[in-house]
Amino acid sequence: MGFGVKYVKGKILVVDDEESLVRLITYNLNKEGFTTLSAYDGLTAYNLAREEKPDLIILDLMLPEKDGLEVCRQLRSEGINIPIIMLTAKDEEIDKVLGLELGADDYVTKPFSVRELIARVKAVLRRKGEREDLPAGEEKALVIGSFTIKPERYEIYHHDKLLDLTLKEYELLEIFLRNRGRVLKRDYLLEVLWDYADGANTRVLDVHVSKLRDKIEKDPKNPQYIKTVRGLGYKFEVEKDV
Repeated sequence: MGFGVKYVKGKILVVDDEESLVRLITYNLNKEGFTTLSAYDGLTAYNLAREEKPDLIILDLMLPEKDGLEVCRQLRSEGINIPIIMLTAKDEEIDKVLGLELGADDYVTKPFSVRELIARVKAVLRRKGEREDLPAGEEKALVIGSFTIKPERYEIYHHDKLLDLTLKEYELLEIFLRNRGRVLKRDYLLEVLWDYADGANTRVLDVHVSKLRDKIEKDPKNPQYIKTVRGLGYKFEVEKDV
């Protein structure tokens, strides 16, 4: 399956306490046709995100006033699901995992290639834009077992209750549902959702699967829906379609 081929230019909030790095990133984003906003501390970033509603946030982990993890946590707790790419200079796995668990969609470790960062930005906005470009009503609600997908709204319901999902969680659950009963390899999911063609950063996938299980499973440690297929990937098992 695929999510289309284009991305949409948008407004990006770039947050880092290194002004030279912010200038470098915004310069290259502007060259690509994006509009940019800048912040150098977490409090300003939080306020700008709420007031300006950017299409995506590039957010450093270590910031004055509020750190990136706290900014991410607060936005997500308020139901603000703007895609977030976290920047981190730390190598510890726990920092990356914690960012993902708080709702970040991806992370890039410093030092990084600006070209790689922009490629990640485009990938996220491309998928976001594909849904928003659909004419109203083009895709009707799809009922799969106890789940209902409303693609034009980015919404998935479970037992008629709207799930509180980030963009990346929505995309992952939609792929699982549309491919129910099939084994989806880890490399495939990483390439489709994160453009990781080499199968790297598998922890990103594991964290998002864990978050989905917390939201849809009665017992996340003994999942009914998202089954791990050892050595391959995951398989989504659902009740008989109704």
